[in-house]
Amino acid sequence: MQVSRRKFFTKLGLTGLTGLSFPRLLSAINSKGRILNNIKGKGLSILFQGDSITDGARTRNQDWNHIMGHGYAYLVSSRLWFDYPKEELMFFNRGISGNKVTDLLDRWQEDTIDLKPDVLSIMIGVNDVVRIISKEYSIEEWEENYKKLLNKTRSELPNTTLILCEPFLLIDDWPIEKAVAWEAIIFKMQVIVLQLAKNYNTIHVELQDQFNLSLQKAPAKYWVWDGVHPMPAGHELIARIWIKEVSKKLDFIGK
Repeated sequence: MQVSRRKFFTKLGLTGLTGLSFPRLLSAINSKGRILNNIKGKGLSILFQGDSITDGARTRNQDWNHIMGHGYAYLVSSRLWFDYPKEELMFFNRGISGNKVTDLLDRWQEDTIDLKPDVLSIMIGVNDVVRIISKEYSIEEWEENYKKLLNKTRSELPNTTLILCEPFLLIDDWPIEKAVAWEAIIFKMQVIVLQLAKNYNTIHVELQDQFNLSLQKAPAKYWVWDGVHPMPAGHELIARIWIKEVSKKLDFIGK
């Protein structure tokens, strides 16, 4: 599946840049959504979806200095753009700060389905935790809404490769009651995301164990400044794990 360069820039509001050449990532899947290795094709599009961790303070205008934000999505895209300049990769970021899974549902058609990405990466959950604690909705409802996202995507974009990134925490000095409550829900979300990845045959990006291991190198606040939002080193950790896990399933050049 390919998105024309003109259509891509039109969706970004950057119609004056349609003559530019971009890099690309390598992947392909069959009609049932199973990932196929060792198949190459130019011009694939990669979409990052999520909340503030994905948003990364990205701009909503024609400022290409900031259009991918300043987080892991920027690090992944800049690295692959640099490494594969002849492959015409197209990256775009639709993370929105504060989003919950229901917010993704509300904008899924416009910000995901209509973009027709070849590769879709999702990281969502941390903003839902406080709502689950306050009993606005349950963890079971969160799971059902996540399934709705995946079902809609599989139905309307059957040839899109899905990547599910687990939510994570790295707590330092939270009150014990808050820490216990948040960790319990995040753990349940991680179990759910892993099972969804298996059920929908997606790539799974496991992050919690990697953040836990990072504590051997530096304290929690070096990686995640408030327990939730990564520091620059934390975003680099996510980017490295994302590329590592995705490269197991997709045929990256120079792998």
